[in-house]
Amino acid sequence: MKISICSYSFHRLLAAGKQDIFQYIKDCKELGCTQLDPWNAHLSTIEKGEEVIHAGRNPGESQHLTSVDDDYLLSVKRAADEVGLPFGCIAVDGAHIYEETEEGRRRNRARAYRWIAVAEKLGASHIRIDAGGPEQWTEEQFAITVDGYRDVIGHAAEAGLQVVVENHWGPTVQPDQVVRLIEAVPELGLLLDSWNWAHGKQAEGWLKCAKYAKVIHVKTFNFTENGEELTQNIPAFCRLMKKSGFQGAWGVESVPHADGEIEAARKSIELIKHSVF
Repeated sequence: MKISICSYSFHRLLAAGKQDIFQYIKDCKELGCTQLDPWNAHLSTIEKGEEVIHAGRNPGESQHLTSVDDDYLLSVKRAADEVGLPFGCIAVDGAHIYEETEEGRRRNRARAYRWIAVAEKLGASHIRIDAGGPEQWTEEQFAITVDGYRDVIGHAAEAGLQVVVENHWGPTVQPDQVVRLIEAVPELGLLLDSWNWAHGKQAEGWLKCAKYAKVIHVKTFNFTENGEELTQNIPAFCRLMKKSGFQGAWGVESVPHADGEIEAARKSIELIKHSVF
């Protein structure tokens, strides 16, 4: 069974200076992961913990997440190789496709190219680039988004990567718009998050989008004493993904309200294993 933890699960530890990318690698190994799925803040130069918190809460305003230099990336890759964990999906904030102005789109595109280069150096398999834009597309906005994805997909393919879009914010919280985008750009994969849907759209999102998933985030918030998740039906989500033929890593994205972040990730992994088998 393939297991991963999106490093956003540890964003409070990162903000507090208690975890960096090297400790993330060690923690993933200790927790039994089979691959690494870092959020790009863990691969960025962070001067203040507040920057991490802001980036996590405002993914469309995370352009300050600037990647580290190539020598540093080589040391990160060596650390991962030493514990035998490959890189899976790099989750990128701040490089989304749609911006209102052409200048804004060019800036984001340059960031996307740089993060593609980072993912290539780490030997990752996928890179998440958000769609961006308002919750409801106009035809012009949709066309710009489609063209933008085709461009970054071409660059990523040369680097041996698949681009995935996540139901994350903006237009992709609507299931029909996720389906429309992926059907318009068949080379685009989906990072399916169990939680990030518009109000009342979760069940529809699961049922319509499960078949497109290449990467998943199983979102957890609160646990009972016996390890059940109180916020959503994680076993049902896992059964649906298994029935849909999902073959990727079972990715944890825990955002605990009470537990510490390491313990919440551990409980999430145990719940997934109990739900899948």
